[in-house]
Amino acid sequence: MDHEEAGTLANRVLDTIGDGVIADRSFLETVMTGILARGHVLLEDVPGTGKTLTAQSFATALDLSFQRIQFTPDLLPADITGSNIYRESTGEFEFSPGPIFSNIVLADEINRAPPKTQAALLEAMGEKQVTVDGTTHELPEPFFVIATQNPVEQEGTFGLPEAQRDRFIVKTSMGYPTAQGERLLLDRRAERSSQTPTVEPVVEEGQVTSLQQVPETVTVDPRLRDYMVELGRKTRQDNRVNVGVSPRGIQKLFEAARAAATLSSRDFVVPDDIKQVVRPVFNHRIVLTADASVRGTQREGILSEILSQVEVPAAGGQSPKPRQGQPAGRQQQQPRQQRTQNQQPQQQQPSNRQPPTNPDSQSDSSD
Repeated sequence: MDHEEAGTLANRVLDTIGDGVIADRSFLETVMTGILARGHVLLEDVPGTGKTLTAQSFATALDLSFQRIQFTPDLLPADITGSNIYRESTGEFEFSPGPIFSNIVLADEINRAPPKTQAALLEAMGEKQVTVDGTTHELPEPFFVIATQNPVEQEGTFGLPEAQRDRFIVKTSMGYPTAQGERLLLDRRAERSSQTPTVEPVVEEGQVTSLQQVPETVTVDPRLRDYMVELGRKTRQDNRVNVGVSPRGIQKLFEAARAAATLSSRDFVVPDDIKQVVRPVFNHRIVLTADASVRGTQREGILSEILSQVEVPAAGGQSPKPRQGQPAGRQQQQPRQQRTQNQQPQQQQPSNRQPPTNPDSQSDSSD
């Protein structure tokens, strides 16, 4: 699958999901970027905005298996990973897979589970495997987690530790739809008999894996790589930041930028790709100082300042290739100049006769 085919197919998926989910296009693109980059997505929003429907719609449109885990304070790690069960008929223990063994796993209200249960996801998200009673079990491919958390109700919740937040390639939110979007929500509900909308599969079996391989072939100019590194290092130098973006975070920015280029059917990254994904990639990785938190400093504001401070390299970053037949330097032009001087007597012609058109000769005469 080439870049143009991948971009067309990915946008077809987004169009199909947009028919069922009332959400901003940029939000859906951010989630799709995380999927293309083989990462995990963290959604933070108030209840009722359509987070669960979004996860289900992506699973259906991509024709992947889907499991939803409702995180609660009494949830145990074995409830996620599975456990060994004794079978009387065979007299042996048999592994019973948990809901984590699915292509897309929705970890709903992940911050309501205790840290021990949250930690059960770390190995799955980082290495795409789980270990139960000393035995390692591989997770299906592809595999990614879409986790949600409610920013309003914090009573009885457990904030995600930095190590787990760093596992999510992007963090984003849906927000409330516009007035036109909410009216469209009612109009669509009136046209169907079911409470929730449904979408149809767009991709065929195995195509998601092919889609995820395309960003690996996207090229990134060395100057753009320096730009990404500088953005990440600037977060560590700000006196309002206690913990800046980790090296893993810079790598995730690199991967997300290549996925964004794939969505645009390009095989190379431009600065706009980086600017598009840097906030959802970096925002949740920044830990503010206590003083900055008390003052109400926003991470988005810090990132905006950093983006304005770091110089953006030229788009593409590749020197233009000389036209076919065009000399590459002055040394190749010199023989033509000598030849022109040697032929000087033959060039005494009436002024109404134009000399042969040659862009190289014109450039020489202007020097």
